[in-house]
Amino acid sequence: MRFLMMHRIDENDPAAWNPTPEFMRKMGGFIQEAAENGVLITAEGVHQTDKGALVRKPRGAAVRVTDGPFAEAKEVIGGFALINAADRAEAVEFAKRYVDLFDLEIEVEIRQVVEFDDLAAQN
Repeated sequence: MRFLMMHRIDENDPAAWNPTPEFMRKMGGFIQEAAENGVLITAEGVHQTDKGALVRKPRGAAVRVTDGPFAEAKEVIGGFALINAADRAEAVEFAKRYVDLFDLEIEVEIRQVVEFDDLAAQN
């Protein structure tokens, strides 16, 4: 099974956007180990919201685009990882190791990816 992990950080915390060399070393080792073990498919950090946009389409209305920053958001997605895990419990254990690398407040949302076979089984 594949799981998407999205980590949220405080948009206004400078430490969240300026990783230390020690953090980069720890994260690099973690990523290398996870990739070699076949757990990690991909992982990336993202820029702050001033580099992004929000695209919305209300039901029955035209598409709207809003440039960042997004004032209503205190916590924003700082990055994501796509992983392979046998089940939700294994994905949670991986996420616990992942968040332990950070020296700041962080939360990770884990969502199972819908596979084509999942859709076929529903019909």
